[in-house]
Parts: sequence; C-alpha cells; structure tokens
Amino acid sequence: MRVQPELFEPVPLSVPLPPGGEEPALWVRRLTIWKEPGHPVRSIELRPGLNFIWSPDPADMGNQSEAGELGHGAGKTLFCRLLRYCLGEDRFAPEDQRLSIGTAFLNGWVSAEVVLKCSPWAVLRPLGVGRGHFAVQGVLPEQLFERLHEPTGMSPLIDAIEQQVITKKVTALMPVDQLHDAWRVALAWLTRDQECRFDHVLDWRAAESNSESPTRSMSRGRLQDAMRALIAAISPDEMQLQAEANTQGEELKTRQNEAARWQWSCEHLRTDVLRSLELPPTAVPEGRLGLEALRHAARQKLAQAAKTDDSVDVSNLDALRQRAREAATVVTDLEQQLAVANSNLPLHERLLKTLQAELPASSVRVRDAEVPACQICEVPIDRALAEGCKLSHKLPDLDGLRQRYEALQKQIDEKKTEVESTRTVVITVNRQLPSARTERDTLQQALKKAEKLSDSRSTAWRQGTKNLDDIQRLERDWQSWEQAQEKVAKLQEQIETKRERLGAYRDQQVEVFTRLSIYFNAIIRAAVGPTASGKVTLDGNGMKLAVQLGGERSTAAIESLKVIAFDLAVMCMSMQGTTRLPAFLLHDSPREADLGLSVYHRLFDVVNGLEGSSTSAFQYIVTTTTQPPPAFQQTPWLREVLRGAPPQERLLRCDLP
Repeated sequence: MRVQPELFEPVPLSVPLPPGGEEPALWVRRLTIWKEPGHPVRSIELRPGLNFIWSPDPADMGNQSEAGELGHGAGKTLFCRLLRYCLGEDRFAPEDQRLSIGTAFLNGWVSAEVVLKCSPWAVLRPLGVGRGHFAVQGVLPEQLFERLHEPTGMSPLIDAIEQQVITKKVTALMPVDQLHDAWRVALAWLTRDQECRFDHVLDWRAAESNSESPTRSMSRGRLQDAMRALIAAISPDEMQLQAEANTQGEELKTRQNEAARWQWSCEHLRTDVLRSLELPPTAVPEGRLGLEALRHAARQKLAQAAKTDDSVDVSNLDALRQRAREAATVVTDLEQQLAVANSNLPLHERLLKTLQAELPASSVRVRDAEVPACQICEVPIDRALAEGCKLSHKLPDLDGLRQRYEALQKQIDEKKTEVESTRTVVITVNRQLPSARTERDTLQQALKKAEKLSDSRSTAWRQGTKNLDDIQRLERDWQSWEQAQEKVAKLQEQIETKRERLGAYRDQQVEVFTRLSIYFNAIIRAAVGPTASGKVTLDGNGMKLAVQLGGERSTAAIESLKVIAFDLAVMCMSMQGTTRLPAFLLHDSPREADLGLSVYHRLFDVVNGLEGSSTSAFQYIVTTTTQPPPAFQQTPWLREVLRGAPPQERLLRCDLP
C-alpha cells in the first residue's frame, strides 16, 4: 500500500476523543478469588488508565538476602489468565495447574466486575469442575452466590460485547466458524500470552497455554484478516475477494501438486520406454513430439519379435509336448520292466536251484517205496509177505510220493520257463532301451528349444505390445500434464488479478494505516528517541512493522518493542473510536530481556500521558517483574504487589498440591 510521505515533524502522541468517549467501552473494575462463597482470598481493584501488578525481584531492589524469594512464580500469569477467563476464554490454566488449583480450591470461584458501555456486569466462574458459569448485568458478583442453581453461562456477556463493541457487521466479517469466536479472537489479541514472548504481531496464543482459543488453529492469513476487520481496515467485498483468493490459492497448490505428479509420471514412463526399446534419450525428441518416434521404434521391435527360426518348428507345441511325454513314458516303462526283471531273476534262479536240489531225494523216496523193507529189521520183503508180517504192517504211501515227485518236476519246469522268460525280458529291454532313451532325449531337446524360442517370442511380443500400451498411456499422461499446467496457469492468472484488486482495496484503506503509522511512529519516537521512527505497512505479503534507527533494526528487543508499540497504537485508535475493539489491553511481562530499562519505562510515560484528569478512555494492565518507573510504584497506578515467597504473598496465598 502507499503511505503519504511526512511533510512535517511528527507531533507528540495525542488522541482526540469522540463525544462520550471519556471511558473505555470495556474495562475490568475488580477481580476476586474466592476460597468458597463468602470467603475471598484476594481482591484486586483496577481502574481505567494504567494499572501495574508487580512482583518485585529482590535483585532489582538491591536485596539478595532473602533466600527463596523470587520475582517469578508469584501468580502474575495466573492473574492474567483468570482475567481472560472472566472475559470469556474457556480455560484459565494448563491441565496440571487446573487440577492442582481445583484440589486446593474444591469450592473455589473467581469473579470479576466488568464494565461494558458504562453498564456493570458481574461474572462468576468456578475454579473446579462440575459447576455453572454466570454473567449477569446490573448486579455484584457476591450476589450471584445466592443463585448458584441458575447458571447463565458466559453467552450474555459475550453477546453484548459482540453487539455493542465489535458490532454484528464486523462479527460477520471475522474469519471464524464457531459462535462467540469473534470476541475470543479479539480477546486473544488484547491479552497476549506471555509464552508468545511478543515475538510477532500475529502471535497471540501459545499451544502450551492450553487456552483452547480459536486463534491456535488459525493461519497467519486468517489472523491478519481478523485484525484488519477489528481495526476497520477491510471491507466485506475485500473479505469475500480475499476468501476467494485464499480458496484459489489452496486449489493452486493442489493443481501444482497434480501437475508435478503428471510430470513425474511422464518422465519416468518415457525413461522406461526408452530403456525397453534400447534407445538413448537423445535419439527421440522430448515432449509430445517424440511420441511418434517412440511408437515407430516400438512397432519395429514388435515386428522383429514376430520373426521365426526355420530350424525350429514351433507351429504345434502341443503335439511336440505330447510326443515328448509319450517317449518319456516308454523309457520309464522299459526302465521299470528292466528293474523288475533284474530284481526277480536272481530270486527265480535261487528258487530253481532249490527245487532241483530236492529232486534226487524225492526220486530215492519213490524208488524205496517201490521195494519196501521191514521197518524193524530193514530186510526187503515182498508185499505179500509184508502183508502177513506181524512185525511191520505199515507200508509207504507210494502214490503220494510219486505225486510229490511229479509236482516237484513240474515246479522245476515252470521255474525254468520263468527264468528263461525273465532273461528274455532283460535282453529285450536292454536292446530297446538305448533307442528309446535316444528318442526321448531328442524330443526333449527339440521341445526345450521350441519352448525357449516360443517363450522368447512371447516375451518379446508381450514387451512389444506393452511398449505400445505404455506409449499410448504416455500420450494420455502428457495430455493430462498439459491440462494440469493450463489449469495452474489459469489459476495463477486469476489469483494475480485478485491480488491486483486486493491491492486496490488496500489502497482504499490507506487512511487507516496512515493513522495507525502516525500513532506507532509517535510511540516509537517517544520510547526510543527523536532519531527513531516507526511505520506500519500492508502489502500482498502481509503486515509489516518497521523501526528505523540509523537503518532498519531487527533484534529480539526491537521485535518485542514493535509488538508493544503496535498494540498501544491500536489502543489509541480504539480510544478515538475508529476500531471495533475496546480500548483495553493486558500485557503479561512484556519486557524482553535485552530491552533497555529506560525504553521500557518511557513506554509507560507515553501511556500515562494518555490519561485524563478525572478518568481515562482506556485500560492498560501490565504484570511485570521488572520494577515500574518510580513514579508509578504507588497508587493509583500500582494495584497489587505479589511475591514468590512466602506462600501468603502469592496470588492464591497458598502452596498448590
């Protein structure tokens, strides 16, 4: 955006107040911590204007003799979180600390008197769980203990703030999704977390604070839009245009990723095709112009795969496989016959010898039976005498012996025939087996060669057809890549057009940022010195805070000073009534370690200069370990002194379990 050059020396900080603007639109009169209803632990009175909650560091006070006493751990940050809690934030401490406080304060409460548009509100919220929340207009917090059975929740107060201060129009512009988030976003800005360390103008809530603030999930762009809506530096048309630009920006990222994926796919697929075709990358033009050259090379390779070898018949592989199987079966059968014959022949030969050995004995027994002898005296006798012999009347069974002899001869003849048959089988198989094996091996070699050639042709054919398919897919992918690039280019053109229109809208808001820069510059000059200057600008890259002091400065202390000065400048505009924020500010220990004490003190002199004689149009609450300027270490500015030890001097006046 364009800011008009300064023609005159900047004047001291002065804020003209609108009619009726002598009191802040929202401020806190009192914060009270209750051990239980009717028993307050601590009550801190606050006022419009500058308020200090001070936790002295003994080292800063020149007193290092009190062991265990620290400026930290006294409860300054807890005070800030309890104040935020009473103004509508969901939680007042991290989970572990909430459990400890809930244990120590089983029936504890925190209350606040909030003044909204000159009307008092009573807020009462539990420190434990399981109890209701209250926000009631026109009563005191103590009176709410009489109606604990009628919780109202925080909605009445937040609704009133969004209607009377932020306004419905600005609430509708806020980039939030949930009810009451518009005020909670504004509250996060007005009451920054100490954990954010005032590092960036848009850092409002740290994750470790467990505040559940909606700002924790908001991008820097949405936070900036919310800030601009609250300081009346954005219009509904610009907000709509910005939302469209943001949507298109997200779509652009998606399309760019899509184009990158198509590009990766095309490049890798082209490399694979070139490798398959055995072509160097330089042999084919890049881009879609090389597709025809790749297709021609693939067709040639496919034609080569279709060529045959005249020495090998692959016309009927099934018949060749059948012949090879049959030849192998013949060999197997012959080998089995030979094995059986070779195994049976020795057995048959041994059995034949055994039978032949029994034949003489059988012949003798028959011959002896034909001329019997007395079994007593062994003297041959004829049959007639034997029949009449009183000593030996038992004759041999000649017929049985003859039958056994004949049977033995028959077995011998059969076994001889079997032995000869087996020997014939062995001779015959041994004669047939070599030729059968030769035929089998020949057929198997022919089959192997034919199958290898067929497989080679099939592989080459499949690879050739795959190459053609890959080239066709490459053509489709290339077309998709080009379409994705066209979409990216179109979106970039549309976004650029919207950026130009957004730049025109920002130029229309030059008055707001000029006024903001005037206040920011005055605060920087008053705090740092007349040779310093500050400026707030807004361009397409976001909001920028600059401090010039012999050149632009950017250190941790300067960054912290920028944020504090910016918040105070916006507070000045709120006092003037040109923002949709209350002139309310809470800074928790805002001093960066290396921020000069004199600069730190002069900031408070600037704020004190904004106070009126009777009342002030703002409320600025500062918790600090660094001692305030001596003039402010007393009432009405110093509202409470907290110490880390003893426990009674801490905010809750006790040790937590």
